[in-house]
Amino acid sequence: MAELKLPSPCVVVLVGPGASGKSTWAAAQFAPELIVSSDRLRALVGAGEDDITASSDAFALLEEVVRQRIGRRLTTVIDTLGLDRDRRMRWLGLAREAGMACVAVAFDTPADECRRRNRERPKRIPADALTNQLRIWTSVQKKLPDEGYDDVLQPTAARVVPDVFVESAAAQTRQSEAPVGLRFGLQVSSYPGGRAGLAAWVREVAQRAEAAGFDAIYVMDHFRQIPQVGRAWDDFLESWTTLGYLAACTSRVRLGTLVSGITYRNVAHLGKIAATLDVLSGGRAVCGVGLAWFEAEHKAYGWTFPPVGERYALLEDALRLLPILWGPGNKPFRGKVLDVPDTTCYPRPLQDRLPLLVGGSGPRTLRLAGRYADAVNVFGDVVAVRKATAQLGDRPIELTHLSTTLIGKDARQLDELVQRLRPRNVNPAKYAAAVNAGTVDDQIGRFRELSEAGVAEVMISLPDLGTLDAAADVISAFRP
Repeated sequence: MAELKLPSPCVVVLVGPGASGKSTWAAAQFAPELIVSSDRLRALVGAGEDDITASSDAFALLEEVVRQRIGRRLTTVIDTLGLDRDRRMRWLGLAREAGMACVAVAFDTPADECRRRNRERPKRIPADALTNQLRIWTSVQKKLPDEGYDDVLQPTAARVVPDVFVESAAAQTRQSEAPVGLRFGLQVSSYPGGRAGLAAWVREVAQRAEAAGFDAIYVMDHFRQIPQVGRAWDDFLESWTTLGYLAACTSRVRLGTLVSGITYRNVAHLGKIAATLDVLSGGRAVCGVGLAWFEAEHKAYGWTFPPVGERYALLEDALRLLPILWGPGNKPFRGKVLDVPDTTCYPRPLQDRLPLLVGGSGPRTLRLAGRYADAVNVFGDVVAVRKATAQLGDRPIELTHLSTTLIGKDARQLDELVQRLRPRNVNPAKYAAAVNAGTVDDQIGRFRELSEAGVAEVMISLPDLGTLDAAADVISAFRP
């Protein structure tokens, strides 16, 4: 049975007579905290789920809980009969006000089956009440498609997923039936475990990544941890020194920065560093460069942080200078802001052209990359990728894509990872969206879509490096 993927967050309205299977289906598909059940609320405000005298209070409480949850844009599965049109329209209206998708799930269970299930219940629905519900359901079923829901669904396997995965099943099928190739890079963005064990940790991660099938390993080029990832005083290794160590720890993967801030080093010196890495790694270096953005880091280290226009001029000069530096001879270079009288750099890189990768998705950055670089690294969904591609011009250039990626072997493991890794007080659904949390099949579909948009390499940052085995399963789907 094909799994239905619902966008997160969404409102799911269950509609059907008693004993049609609504509660059983909801419990099998959704976490308990997402389900608002009239029966459970009746037990909360009354003597038990079958306390009919508490029904009015239970429904009043249900309406308030639904209103509060949708107001907070939380996925809400409404488990009640759903036969009252006014209530359904009220819930649909709340979803629309919150900008959330709203679907109805219609439980068209045969009347005889509902009656049979009811007879087997410890607490039966009165026969006349069930007969009335079945009669009303016949009329309601015809009206549901015209009430304005995003979809009216039959009960099937379902899961709430970040938007990026809603359509990924079709792409995953395409990859299974007509595989395409795609390169994978691992971005290392933090260094846990304490300084005494860092060397062993870095070596283990690199060797596991290589064994998992990654084509490259990238490190962030910063001198203190960035606020998006951790605290300024967290252990953080210098990038190019780390890459030199990784060259000795690995034999196959390419090695580079994502990306080196152009203000951090004398550009000619950066070229010498990259050439040295290429020689010592056997021709595996990638030189990533970018505009630099972390002003607080500059101030902390006593570096000037030029205005953006000056940094763009420096970036353009760097993109012109570095290939000259890596080439034969020692001709001088004079750019807009750089003046290098002698471009001697021996030994030259082993690669005929050491790849220059530009990081950034801004229009001006993309224009520079399209004019001078070998590759550009962008962020965002497929729409953003296509928009970036349109700004690169006609010159051939590889498109690469960076994203945080949480991978679970299956939906259950994925939910456990989200609950364990999300920061305190962060909505699990928001965290899942922020880290592109998906199963192996979800990720295969997402990366197939990126490949179809023109991406040649995906770089992923894993929130939990314990998921490298799951990443290997994704990578294997893109191998011949």
